[in-house]
Amino acid sequence: MSSKTKIVVLHMKEVVYTAIFLFLALALGVLVFFMFGPGKSMTASSDGAGVYTPGIYRSSIELNNNTFDVEVTVDAQRIKSIQLVNLSESTSAMFPLMEPALVSLASQIYSTQSLEGIEYPSDQKYTSLMLLDAIREAVDKAAKD
Repeated sequence: MSSKTKIVVLHMKEVVYTAIFLFLALALGVLVFFMFGPGKSMTASSDGAGVYTPGIYRSSIELNNNTFDVEVTVDAQRIKSIQLVNLSESTSAMFPLMEPALVSLASQIYSTQSLEGIEYPSDQKYTSLMLLDAIREAVDKAAKD
């Protein structure tokens, strides 16, 4: 008679707590799967119709008989870069707020991917509005019909 009988005593409260914990862990696992699973990236990248025609678009600005361009680079879904091109040193010296205003506008446009609700300092109001109009003109050229 060498049988070793083992008796396990379970308290009902511990069983209920364990079942609740396992259910919550399973629900969390399902939630994480649906939030970060493979279907999320596929739906975002499978959108064949883009907002823009990819390319580089320019809009000209004339100040005191000096002309320079605002260059906007877009891919199918978003605005990638905004910069000033053909800006002479004399124009840059005469209008020192031009480049800082563009940097401020561009960072807001990159983060929101929209030209609406852009904020600018009061001391750069007219410079920012002029640049924003040129950016809008270039983005309109890029937009699909």
